[in-house]
Amino acid sequence: MAPNYEICAVRYAYLERTASHNFIGGDEHDGPMPLDYFVWTIRGPGVCFVVDTGFDAAIGAARGRQLVQPVGAGLAAVGVDPAQVTDVIISHMHYDHAGNHELFPRARYHLQTEEMAFCTGSAMCHAIMRAPYDARDVQAMVGKLFAGRVVYHDGTVELAPGVSLHRVGGHTRGLQVVRIRTQRGWVVLASDAAHFYANWLERRPFPIVDDVAAYLDAFATIEALADSPQTCHSGARSSGAGALSGGTRRPRQCGAPGSRSAQLTRG
Repeated sequence: MAPNYEICAVRYAYLERTASHNFIGGDEHDGPMPLDYFVWTIRGPGVCFVVDTGFDAAIGAARGRQLVQPVGAGLAAVGVDPAQVTDVIISHMHYDHAGNHELFPRARYHLQTEEMAFCTGSAMCHAIMRAPYDARDVQAMVGKLFAGRVVYHDGTVELAPGVSLHRVGGHTRGLQVVRIRTQRGWVVLASDAAHFYANWLERRPFPIVDDVAAYLDAFATIEALADSPQTCHSGARSSGAGALSGGTRRPRQCGAPGSRSAQLTRG
């Protein structure tokens, strides 16, 4: 039987913006709807996965994002030493998910073959398609590939009993979500398959998208993988639909007292 894992969401940056920027076609109310940026840890007996690697202060400043804390510091606050991490899952190669190239010197990187083909292929000839990518992230991943530190996956794969990857596409060609067994059931980290719960629950896509139909189709897959809507978590904001993994209504802070730097959910 698969073990139960503990999931921790580490908030490392944010962006003030309004709702009209978060939906194709805008939003008639256009109230405040800021983006939060997270990386995640998945811990179980003898294993620790990090999901996504975020961006650093220089990239944040160049793109007008406010860094709350360096990703390494956020991981340390939840008891994870980046230098000891052996497996990193990259949901997709956008700049806010695939930076901090030197933070995990021992890690193997898991991503979908189709995602790497996408961000090195002809789609990047178009400025609008390459804008969410950073060439340095792609170049660094190629370097890791030639160092034997990249594992490509095609579709669904189990990384460990109770932890599996599932390609859904939509937002990017090779976007993958992560399914994790916890004490309260199966949890899905949806990454940017839905930046906000409203993108998912109202079927209103986020404006950065490769394939709108695939984006919408992904929700049926995510819903089938999670035990309930309360165990499915969007990529940019872990509030508003009730819970972090396992349905905890008030996630316990595991960063500095009074901070929003990290949220822990025991599953």
